[in-house]
Amino acid sequence: MSIYLAVAGVGTITLADKDVVELTNLNRQILHYDRDVGRKKTASAEEKLTAFNPDFTVKTIDITIDESNAADLVGKADGIVDAMDNFPTRYLLNDVAIGKKIPLFHGAIRGFYGQATTIIPGKTACLRCIFPRAPPSEVFPVVGVTPGLIGMVQATEVLKYLLGSGELLANRLFVWDGMQSHAEEISVERNPVCPSCNTKKTPARTKR
Repeated sequence: MSIYLAVAGVGTITLADKDVVELTNLNRQILHYDRDVGRKKTASAEEKLTAFNPDFTVKTIDITIDESNAADLVGKADGIVDAMDNFPTRYLLNDVAIGKKIPLFHGAIRGFYGQATTIIPGKTACLRCIFPRAPPSEVFPVVGVTPGLIGMVQATEVLKYLLGSGELLANRLFVWDGMQSHAEEISVERNPVCPSCNTKKTPARTKR
């Protein structure tokens, strides 16, 4: 996803990651090559992205995102791209987006399955409206083509938002089934009692 944003000339991207490149990352994290195994992911990513577009600015921060630093890491960014692999951090980014009134571009994958939506604070269902409870933590299979596809959907949403054109995935959850090569859309609504974005007491609803 970051490759497409870089070559589109979005201006500046900030990447926060504490990990080092592992061999198991290479089937899906195409910014990293075999020679990068053992390197900091931030260093490897910065090298590749600036090679794609030397006029593009990438800021890399070697850190784990948590409650103590998330808001400062986001700073004055125009939006947050959710490329996380766990729901506690997703919920944290959701709350930061709501607090800063900037969009959250959500994407998640599992094996051949993926999903994406764009959250506009005050206008759409937030992440906790859509997923009131985090799924059980697990080690799940990842097929490289799925994050590639979902990442391109997220990048498309970012570009549409910045350009102010097209129709965003607002209050719509895009769901991809790679096993069937089938995509569908689920309409979502704000939850008036959502602990993240609302105070009233009406349960969230979804409908196909």
